[in-house]
Amino acid sequence: MTGLRSALWLPIFDELADPVVVARLAAEAEEAGWHGVFVWDHVRWREPVRQVADPWITLAAIATATERLRFGPMVTPLARRRPAKVAKETATLDLLSGGRLTLGVGLGSDRFAQELSATGEELDDRQRGQMLDESLEILAAAWSGGPVHHHGRHYTVDGVSFLPRPVQRPGVPVWAAGFPGNVKPLRRAARHDGFFPVNLERPEQLADVVATITGLRQDATAPFDIAAALPPGTDPAPYAKAGATWWLAEFEPDTVSLDQVRGVLRDGPAEGIQ
Repeated sequence: MTGLRSALWLPIFDELADPVVVARLAAEAEEAGWHGVFVWDHVRWREPVRQVADPWITLAAIATATERLRFGPMVTPLARRRPAKVAKETATLDLLSGGRLTLGVGLGSDRFAQELSATGEELDDRQRGQMLDESLEILAAAWSGGPVHHHGRHYTVDGVSFLPRPVQRPGVPVWAAGFPGNVKPLRRAARHDGFFPVNLERPEQLADVVATITGLRQDATAPFDIAAALPPGTDPAPYAKAGATWWLAEFEPDTVSLDQVRGVLRDGPAEGIQ
Protein backbone atom coordinates (compact mmCIF):
# COMPACT_ATOMS: atom_id res chain seq x y z
CA MET A 1 0.00 0.00 0.00
CA THR A 2 1.26 3.46 -0.93
CA GLY A 3 1.94 5.75 2.01
CA LEU A 4 0.50 9.22 2.44
CA ARG A 5 2.16 11.68 0.08
CA SER A 6 3.08 15.16 1.27
CA ALA A 7 3.01 18.51 -0.50
CA LEU A 8 3.52 22.18 0.26
CA TRP A 9 0.41 24.25 -0.54
CA LEU A 10 1.64 27.79 -1.10
CA PRO A 11 -0.24 31.09 -1.28
CA ILE A 12 2.08 32.83 -3.76
CA PHE A 13 1.73 36.18 -2.03
CA ASP A 14 4.19 38.91 -0.99
CA GLU A 15 7.49 37.11 -0.14
CA LEU A 16 6.31 34.15 -2.22
CA ALA A 17 5.16 36.27 -5.17
CA ASP A 18 8.54 35.84 -6.90
CA PRO A 19 8.56 32.71 -9.13
CA VAL A 20 12.33 32.40 -8.72
CA VAL A 21 11.88 32.10 -4.94
CA VAL A 22 9.10 29.52 -5.28
CA ALA A 23 11.09 27.50 -7.82
CA ARG A 24 14.00 27.35 -5.38
CA LEU A 25 11.65 26.26 -2.61
CA ALA A 26 10.28 23.52 -4.87
CA ALA A 27 13.79 22.27 -5.63
CA GLU A 28 14.60 22.24 -1.90
CA ALA A 29 11.32 20.42 -1.18
CA GLU A 30 12.13 17.75 -3.75
CA GLU A 31 15.58 17.29 -2.25
CA ALA A 32 14.00 16.95 1.24
CA GLY A 33 11.66 14.18 0.06
CA TRP A 34 8.41 16.08 -0.45
CA HIS A 35 6.16 14.69 -3.16
CA GLY A 36 4.47 17.86 -4.40
CA VAL A 37 4.18 21.64 -4.43
CA PHE A 38 0.82 23.24 -5.20
CA VAL A 39 0.09 26.95 -5.53
CA TRP A 40 -2.94 29.18 -5.03
CA ASP A 41 -4.58 30.88 -8.02
CA HIS A 42 -5.78 34.42 -7.34
CA VAL A 43 -5.77 37.82 -9.02
CA ARG A 44 -5.56 39.63 -5.70
CA TRP A 45 -6.05 39.04 -1.98
CA ARG A 46 -7.28 41.08 0.97
CA GLU A 47 -5.09 43.40 3.03
CA PRO A 48 -2.34 43.19 4.21
CA VAL A 49 -1.37 41.12 1.13
CA ARG A 50 -0.23 43.38 -1.71
CA GLN A 51 1.70 41.20 -4.15
CA VAL A 52 0.13 38.17 -5.90
CA ALA A 53 2.00 36.10 -8.47
CA ASP A 54 0.57 34.45 -11.56
CA PRO A 55 0.24 30.71 -10.88
CA TRP A 56 0.92 29.49 -14.43
CA ILE A 57 4.23 31.30 -14.78
CA THR A 58 5.17 30.12 -11.28
CA LEU A 59 4.27 26.53 -12.16
CA ALA A 60 6.47 26.70 -15.25
CA ALA A 61 9.34 27.80 -13.01
CA ILE A 62 8.63 24.88 -10.65
CA ALA A 63 8.54 22.45 -13.57
CA THR A 64 11.98 23.48 -14.80
CA ALA A 65 13.51 23.51 -11.29
CA THR A 66 12.41 19.98 -10.35
CA GLU A 67 12.43 16.43 -11.75
CA ARG A 68 10.03 14.34 -9.63
CA LEU A 69 7.63 16.63 -7.78
CA ARG A 70 3.94 16.68 -8.67
CA PHE A 71 2.68 20.24 -8.95
CA GLY A 72 -0.27 22.32 -10.09
CA PRO A 73 -2.76 25.06 -9.25
CA MET A 74 -4.81 24.23 -6.17
CA VAL A 75 -7.26 25.40 -7.17
CA THR A 76 -7.92 27.33 -10.35
CA PRO A 77 -11.44 28.79 -10.70
CA LEU A 78 -12.03 27.67 -14.27
CA ALA A 79 -15.05 29.96 -14.75
CA ARG A 80 -12.72 32.97 -14.92
CA ARG A 81 -10.33 31.33 -17.39
CA ARG A 82 -10.84 30.64 -21.08
CA PRO A 83 -10.92 26.84 -21.52
CA ALA A 84 -9.04 26.92 -24.84
CA LYS A 85 -6.19 28.81 -23.15
CA VAL A 86 -6.18 26.43 -20.17
CA ALA A 87 -6.05 23.49 -22.59
CA LYS A 88 -2.87 24.89 -24.12
CA GLU A 89 -1.34 25.84 -20.77
CA THR A 90 -1.97 22.47 -19.14
CA ALA A 91 -0.73 20.41 -22.09
CA THR A 92 2.41 22.53 -22.41
CA LEU A 93 3.12 22.40 -18.65
CA ASP A 94 2.64 18.64 -18.62
CA LEU A 95 5.07 18.32 -21.54
CA LEU A 96 7.56 20.67 -19.88
CA SER A 97 7.52 18.59 -16.68
CA GLY A 98 7.49 15.13 -18.25
CA GLY A 99 3.96 14.40 -17.02
CA ARG A 100 3.84 15.79 -13.46
CA LEU A 101 0.94 18.27 -13.58
CA THR A 102 -2.25 17.93 -11.51
CA LEU A 103 -5.06 20.38 -12.25
CA GLY A 104 -7.03 21.46 -9.20
CA VAL A 105 -10.36 23.11 -10.07
CA GLY A 106 -13.15 24.82 -8.18
CA LEU A 107 -15.84 27.49 -8.30
CA GLY A 108 -13.76 30.29 -6.85
CA SER A 109 -15.22 32.89 -4.52
CA ASP A 110 -15.70 36.65 -4.28
CA ARG A 111 -15.58 36.45 -0.50
CA PHE A 112 -11.97 37.19 0.37
CA ALA A 113 -10.91 39.91 -2.05
CA GLN A 114 -13.89 40.64 -4.33
CA GLU A 115 -11.66 39.55 -7.18
CA LEU A 116 -14.60 38.31 -9.26
CA SER A 117 -16.74 41.44 -8.93
CA ALA A 118 -13.72 43.73 -9.31
CA THR A 119 -12.87 42.17 -12.67
CA GLY A 120 -16.36 41.72 -14.06
CA GLU A 121 -16.54 37.93 -13.65
CA GLU A 122 -19.66 35.82 -13.12
CA LEU A 123 -20.88 36.05 -9.52
CA ASP A 124 -23.65 33.45 -9.55
CA ASP A 125 -22.43 30.15 -8.08
CA ARG A 126 -24.76 28.07 -10.23
CA GLN A 127 -23.58 29.76 -13.43
CA ARG A 128 -19.91 29.34 -12.45
CA GLY A 129 -20.60 25.67 -11.71
CA GLN A 130 -22.01 25.21 -15.21
CA MET A 131 -19.02 27.02 -16.71
CA LEU A 132 -16.66 24.83 -14.67
CA ASP A 133 -18.25 21.59 -15.87
CA GLU A 134 -18.39 22.78 -19.47
CA SER A 135 -14.71 23.78 -19.31
CA LEU A 136 -13.81 20.33 -17.98
CA GLU A 137 -15.61 18.73 -20.94
CA ILE A 138 -13.57 20.88 -23.31
CA LEU A 139 -10.31 20.05 -21.53
CA ALA A 140 -10.94 16.30 -21.68
CA ALA A 141 -11.68 16.54 -25.40
CA ALA A 142 -8.64 18.77 -25.99
CA TRP A 143 -6.28 16.43 -24.14
CA SER A 144 -7.40 13.54 -26.41
CA GLY A 145 -5.53 15.13 -29.30
CA GLY A 146 -8.50 14.99 -31.65
CA PRO A 147 -10.48 17.94 -32.99
CA VAL A 148 -12.79 19.47 -30.39
CA HIS A 149 -16.38 20.18 -31.44
CA HIS A 150 -18.07 21.88 -28.52
CA HIS A 151 -21.12 24.13 -28.78
CA GLY A 152 -22.28 24.76 -25.23
CA ARG A 153 -24.19 27.36 -23.31
CA HIS A 154 -21.06 29.26 -22.31
CA TYR A 155 -18.29 28.20 -24.70
CA THR A 156 -17.70 27.30 -28.33
CA VAL A 157 -14.74 25.37 -29.71
CA ASP A 158 -15.32 24.50 -33.35
CA GLY A 159 -13.01 21.89 -34.83
CA VAL A 160 -9.82 22.93 -33.03
CA SER A 161 -7.13 20.34 -32.23
CA PHE A 162 -4.90 21.03 -29.23
CA LEU A 163 -1.50 19.56 -29.97
CA PRO A 164 0.87 18.53 -28.58
CA ARG A 165 -1.09 16.38 -26.14
CA PRO A 166 -0.19 16.13 -22.46
CA VAL A 167 2.30 13.41 -21.57
CA GLN A 168 -0.17 11.83 -19.14
CA ARG A 169 -2.90 9.63 -20.57
CA PRO A 170 -5.77 10.08 -21.11
CA GLY A 171 -4.99 13.57 -19.84
CA VAL A 172 -3.89 15.67 -16.87
CA PRO A 173 -5.38 14.39 -13.57
CA VAL A 174 -8.15 16.66 -12.29
CA TRP A 175 -8.90 17.20 -8.60
CA ALA A 176 -12.18 18.98 -7.88
CA ALA A 177 -12.50 21.13 -4.76
CA GLY A 178 -15.58 21.65 -2.63
CA PHE A 179 -16.99 21.79 0.86
CA PRO A 180 -17.38 18.30 2.39
CA GLY A 181 -21.14 18.62 2.94
CA ASN A 182 -21.94 19.79 -0.60
CA VAL A 183 -22.89 16.91 -2.91
CA LYS A 184 -22.39 18.71 -6.25
CA PRO A 185 -18.59 18.99 -5.92
CA LEU A 186 -18.49 15.35 -4.76
CA ARG A 187 -20.31 14.30 -7.91
CA ARG A 188 -17.93 16.40 -9.99
CA ALA A 189 -14.91 14.88 -8.26
CA ALA A 190 -16.25 11.34 -8.75
CA ARG A 191 -16.18 11.92 -12.51
CA HIS A 192 -12.52 12.87 -12.36
CA ASP A 193 -9.35 11.91 -10.48
CA GLY A 194 -9.46 13.39 -7.01
CA PHE A 195 -11.21 15.52 -4.41
CA PHE A 196 -9.83 18.44 -2.43
CA PRO A 197 -12.14 19.16 0.55
CA VAL A 198 -12.19 22.83 1.55
CA ASN A 199 -12.27 23.79 5.25
CA LEU A 200 -11.77 20.25 6.47
CA GLU A 201 -12.16 20.23 10.26
CA ARG A 202 -11.94 16.61 11.43
CA PRO A 203 -11.12 13.11 10.13
CA GLU A 204 -14.75 11.96 10.44
CA GLN A 205 -15.73 14.49 7.78
CA LEU A 206 -13.18 12.98 5.44
CA ALA A 207 -14.38 9.43 6.09
CA ASP A 208 -17.91 10.51 5.11
CA VAL A 209 -16.57 12.15 1.95
CA VAL A 210 -14.64 9.02 0.96
CA ALA A 211 -17.70 6.84 1.49
CA THR A 212 -19.88 9.13 -0.61
CA ILE A 213 -17.40 9.43 -3.48
CA THR A 214 -16.76 5.68 -3.49
CA GLY A 215 -20.50 5.17 -4.00
CA LEU A 216 -20.60 7.74 -6.82
CA ARG A 217 -17.62 6.54 -8.84
CA GLN A 218 -18.32 4.38 -11.88
CA ASP A 219 -14.93 2.65 -11.71
CA ALA A 220 -13.92 2.19 -8.09
CA THR A 221 -10.67 0.44 -9.15
CA ALA A 222 -9.23 3.46 -10.97
CA PRO A 223 -6.69 5.58 -9.04
CA PHE A 224 -8.34 8.36 -7.05
CA ASP A 225 -6.77 10.92 -4.73
CA ILE A 226 -8.13 12.62 -1.63
CA ALA A 227 -6.09 15.64 -0.58
CA ALA A 228 -6.34 16.93 2.99
CA ALA A 229 -5.03 20.44 3.67
CA LEU A 230 -3.81 20.60 7.27
CA PRO A 231 -1.75 23.19 9.15
CA PRO A 232 1.83 22.12 9.94
CA GLY A 233 1.92 20.36 13.29
CA THR A 234 -1.40 18.58 12.72
CA ASP A 235 -1.10 14.80 12.88
CA PRO A 236 -2.09 13.60 9.39
CA ALA A 237 -2.35 9.94 10.44
CA PRO A 238 -6.10 10.03 11.34
CA TYR A 239 -6.82 11.65 7.98
CA ALA A 240 -4.79 9.02 6.16
CA LYS A 241 -6.76 6.36 8.02
CA ALA A 242 -9.98 8.08 6.89
CA GLY A 243 -8.86 7.85 3.26
CA ALA A 244 -6.54 10.78 2.49
CA THR A 245 -3.83 10.00 -0.05
CA TRP A 246 -2.17 13.43 0.13
CA TRP A 247 -1.40 15.83 2.98
CA LEU A 248 -1.07 19.44 1.84
CA ALA A 249 0.80 21.57 4.37
CA GLU A 250 -1.42 24.63 4.75
CA PHE A 251 -0.19 28.18 5.37
CA GLU A 252 -2.15 31.23 6.53
CA PRO A 253 -2.33 33.49 3.45
CA ASP A 254 -2.28 36.79 5.34
CA THR A 255 0.92 35.99 7.21
CA VAL A 256 2.82 33.41 5.15
CA SER A 257 6.56 34.05 5.00
CA LEU A 258 9.54 32.49 3.29
CA ASP A 259 11.10 31.59 6.66
CA GLN A 260 7.92 29.83 7.79
CA VAL A 261 7.67 27.75 4.60
CA ARG A 262 11.34 26.89 4.74
CA GLY A 263 10.97 25.72 8.35
CA VAL A 264 8.11 23.37 7.45
CA LEU A 265 10.00 22.20 4.39
CA ARG A 266 13.05 21.29 6.46
CA ASP A 267 10.90 19.43 9.01
CA GLY A 268 10.17 17.10 6.11
CA PRO A 269 7.16 15.21 4.79
CA ALA A 270 4.97 12.79 6.73
CA GLU A 271 6.85 9.49 6.96
CA GLY A 272 5.51 5.97 6.90
CA ILE A 273 1.83 6.84 7.29
CA GLN A 274 -0.49 4.36 5.59
